[in-house]
Amino acid sequence: MSGPAFLFDLDGTLVDSVYQHVLAWREALEGAGIELSVWRIHRRIGMSGGLFLDALLREIGRQVTPEDATRIQRTHAASFARQVSQVRPLPGARELLVHLSDAGVPWAIATSGRLESARPMLEMLAVGPNVPVITRDQVAHAKPDPDLFLAAAERLGVDVADSVVVGDSVWDLLAARRARALGVGLLSGGYGEEELERAGAYRVYQDPADLLRHLDEVGVRRAR
Repeated sequence: MSGPAFLFDLDGTLVDSVYQHVLAWREALEGAGIELSVWRIHRRIGMSGGLFLDALLREIGRQVTPEDATRIQRTHAASFARQVSQVRPLPGARELLVHLSDAGVPWAIATSGRLESARPMLEMLAVGPNVPVITRDQVAHAKPDPDLFLAAAERLGVDVADSVVVGDSVWDLLAARRARALGVGLLSGGYGEEELERAGAYRVYQDPADLLRHLDEVGVRRAR
């Protein structure tokens, strides 16, 4: 093998979907009579839906019933599904995944989203059936808990401590730290470089294309 295993987040890391999620959450929250500025919503993207709601509602001093919370999450999923045709792979995402496969580097995807939301984006990226994909449905806790990345490493049969977690949000990097993996941040989800570094990113790149150009910095040796 020519490098560590890679564990990728999906939204904002491999696909340009963060703003569609923000608008879907705004629609879902407004449907429940909760008005929030989009910047507040964006700051929480990448967490599990339940934690996301808890954190936002705490900020504005609101509470909702478990039934309302379930309804809001369902509305978000339906709204995102209507917008998913606007989502595109991020620059270099497909090329990065192909390069890792060709180099014999194992990789997996670990997303806080549910499989129904992730499936169209996995198809966009041409993710094959042999690639482990861990979604919110498969673990007890999503990010910033480490469960998703721990499960992805286990499915690959690698030690998570020998893995590189690639994500665009502070929640990805906090989860990476808690899993004892090396964290790499991408700016393509809208978080700033300093924030990602403070959350534990060893390196920060612009997008998957930029990471592909610098793979040697995270221990992937180029084939001679």
